[in-house]
Amino acid sequence: MHDRDPEQVLADVVDALSVAGDDALSKADGEGYARWHDVVGWTERLKALVLHERERGALRCELEALGDGFLLLVAPLCAAADLDAESVWSRFLARLPEVRARLAEDVEAAFEGDPAARSFAEILVAYPSIHAIALYRLAHEVHRLGVPQVPRIMTEHAHARTGIDIHPGARIGRRFFIDHGTGVVIGETSEIGDRVRLYHGVTLGAFSPRRGQTIRGTKRHPTLGDDVTVYPGATILGGETAIGSGSVIGGNAYVTASVPPDSRVVPEPPQQQVRQRGRGETPPDSGARADAWADDWDL
Repeated sequence: MHDRDPEQVLADVVDALSVAGDDALSKADGEGYARWHDVVGWTERLKALVLHERERGALRCELEALGDGFLLLVAPLCAAADLDAESVWSRFLARLPEVRARLAEDVEAAFEGDPAARSFAEILVAYPSIHAIALYRLAHEVHRLGVPQVPRIMTEHAHARTGIDIHPGARIGRRFFIDHGTGVVIGETSEIGDRVRLYHGVTLGAFSPRRGQTIRGTKRHPTLGDDVTVYPGATILGGETAIGSGSVIGGNAYVTASVPPDSRVVPEPPQQQVRQRGRGETPPDSGARADAWADDWDL
């Protein structure tokens, strides 16, 4: 077998890649999309302003610059969606004081909920969940205004940095805290009440659609009432699944049906044996461990 002429290989590849077909990638190019890095840069500047800036002159100057940047990012997308970009920015701008107030409450909830926290400043600069929640709350406001793509890029940027995946369409109440955070997934139609605490590895997800089933645009993810705690590794699925206020979902629980208020969901613990070299087996005592866990709501 003889190697093909490199120039001919290059020409053939260019010809193949230059063809505009009817595939998903060609359709995406035809629809148009925001540039990821431009959105991320704008998002980080916005987050820094909302979390940290207090000086009036700096606020005015930076907000004007952020407004100009926003219009550059979303003008083509808004035109395609029949939205007025300047009106969208004005409405989003008016929501920023409320977003900051919500984030201040989220930081307080983290300080109250985590005995390892030493200060508010430590939480603000070092806790990945605060960065993920901050970007979610900002992206949620853009999402509510109907802007396509940009809110998803904002929260996927947070996902990439923190391992916490919150869809901007989710509805999350006040004083929200995610402890540790890695692996948390909160789906698009999730609804979360006030003073809810999630631990790492929690999934608020949807059932996979059956073949031919169309579920886009429907309520697919669970609802959590106020004062709910969900421990590590728990999975809660389904749009009709509601966790009543004041309930506690144990670690690694798998919940697909509603739970009444003030309930505890305790998964059956696994059987395990302890073997020591030269001695017999220590019999498992899973029932005692389960009872002990049920009486201890703190990790």
